[in-house]
Amino acid sequence: MLSPDEHAGSGVPRRRWLRPVVMLGLAGLAGLTGSVAVTGFVAGVAPGAVAGASASMSSTYSAPACNRPTPAPVRATPVAGVPSDWTITSFDGTKIRAHWFPAPGASANHPEPTILEGPGWGEAGATTSTPDILGSLSVTGLNSDGYNVLTWDPRGFGQSAGTIEIDSPNYEARDVSRLIDWVSTRPGVQLDAPGDPRMGMVGGSYGGGIQFVTAAQDCRIDAIVPEIAWHSLTTSLDKANTSKSGWSNLLYSLASPAHRDPHMMSAYQDSLATGTISAADYRWFAGKGPANLVKKIRAPTLIIQGTVDNLFTLDEGVTNFKAIQASGVPVHMVWFCDGHGICLTNPGDPNYVTNATVAWLNRWVKRDPSINTGPAVDIIDQNGVRYAASTYPLPSARSLSAQGKGTLQLVATGGSGPVTVRSTNSDPVGALASSITPAKAVNAVNVTIDGGSQASLVVGAPHVTLTYQGTVPAGVAPTRVFAQIVDGSTGLVLGNQVTPIDVTLDGKSHTTSVPLEIVSQAVAPGQHVMLQLVATTVAYAQPRLGGSVTFSAINVTLPVVSDLKPQQAPH
Repeated sequence: MLSPDEHAGSGVPRRRWLRPVVMLGLAGLAGLTGSVAVTGFVAGVAPGAVAGASASMSSTYSAPACNRPTPAPVRATPVAGVPSDWTITSFDGTKIRAHWFPAPGASANHPEPTILEGPGWGEAGATTSTPDILGSLSVTGLNSDGYNVLTWDPRGFGQSAGTIEIDSPNYEARDVSRLIDWVSTRPGVQLDAPGDPRMGMVGGSYGGGIQFVTAAQDCRIDAIVPEIAWHSLTTSLDKANTSKSGWSNLLYSLASPAHRDPHMMSAYQDSLATGTISAADYRWFAGKGPANLVKKIRAPTLIIQGTVDNLFTLDEGVTNFKAIQASGVPVHMVWFCDGHGICLTNPGDPNYVTNATVAWLNRWVKRDPSINTGPAVDIIDQNGVRYAASTYPLPSARSLSAQGKGTLQLVATGGSGPVTVRSTNSDPVGALASSITPAKAVNAVNVTIDGGSQASLVVGAPHVTLTYQGTVPAGVAPTRVFAQIVDGSTGLVLGNQVTPIDVTLDGKSHTTSVPLEIVSQAVAPGQHVMLQLVATTVAYAQPRLGGSVTFSAINVTLPVVSDLKPQQAPH
């Protein structure tokens, strides 16, 4: 009898989605994670293997012709003593370390398609013995499924030279295009045209961002599966012009001082001193990663985003999804209880993301029209129940709402987080992530939201409108409060999400209306959730303190989706 980690029929090991290792390279911090065992994955996903799957309406899509000129010869030098490794000279002379793993049996007479897998921030490219801790797919698993695999150390990380430019379209994306040029010359590589290999891309976080920017500029990429990536660093790391210090501090520590761009250093120093960054640094970060480039993508895209990811939140994935969908390109979006954060609720099927990823690659890279890629929008609630929809935002016929008022003391103590993780939690980075994870606050203005007499599925961005006035001593830090929704049954913050709100504390009355971070929460009849307005949180830089703010009117609304039924498990 096969174990749960094996695929019946093939005997090929399946790699489970490793809960503790979707953390932007955090395994490199002080050896916190220890060793991680990695196997392969499902050698093929049959039609209907994804729960609740339905045939893709875009199954006949053909990308526009790729008329990219035949690339110039690539300077590549094998690394002595490491058969898989090559040093590739990029467009600007920067030396990039690549790791090449051809599929078994691939040859000129039997060429195979290729997958590029980018690593997370601070990591070197995966090998057969050193896996990418962020990806749901292993090198050996991809090889077993008939794919050549190329991984690499991004510039400034691992054995690659250069300055870290954070998945810049002008640097890291052009590095990848040069790697693709080299792949097209390798024996056993399936080509669609000279210099144009049949290929897809996978990878998480930093390895997800590079997919967006490269696919927007290089038409040779046939499909991408960006996992827990971002749309803009200005909305993910600096929402409401407030530094997300919890994550920023960790990310900064993982970049070698010798390879940091000066903007990274000045933004970090300003964030520590004031909780904000300069306009020049803001503009620099705005140019790193996907942003407006997403609308140029023509490769079929599967976006995987985490419901408890409080670095690159669901809104980042939704924004990318909408941009690609508007272009008429096949795009699906899968949510899962994971990402840059801790899943403290039921994660559901641990193989779901892997199965969906493999199905997407086999459909769009191998071009197998019999593959069922599942619903266009595939979400999960805190109970591990999945729901399917055809688009986002989801239809909403009603809402849950409440009103309240109260005074918040602007003090450092009693704020949101850190969360307490059970001693039985086996997540090896749980202690690290928990230190920057929101939790129910003691010092808060609370507004209870009654779930009513019928079951509700809340999916989307709660909305708050605040009428307030307050004062605070002069200082350099910004004036902010933070909003979060707490589950009345468990005491957990929905999705570990907290949202900064810019407030003007000059003693006069003001009104502001803002959306909060997207959440996915089933509310049973008779249950309730609670809005908390808090003064501080472990997730963001500390704002200016010392005064108080009185909310004379608080209105909160939670969107309830309609006509969305749970997916049936495959049988």
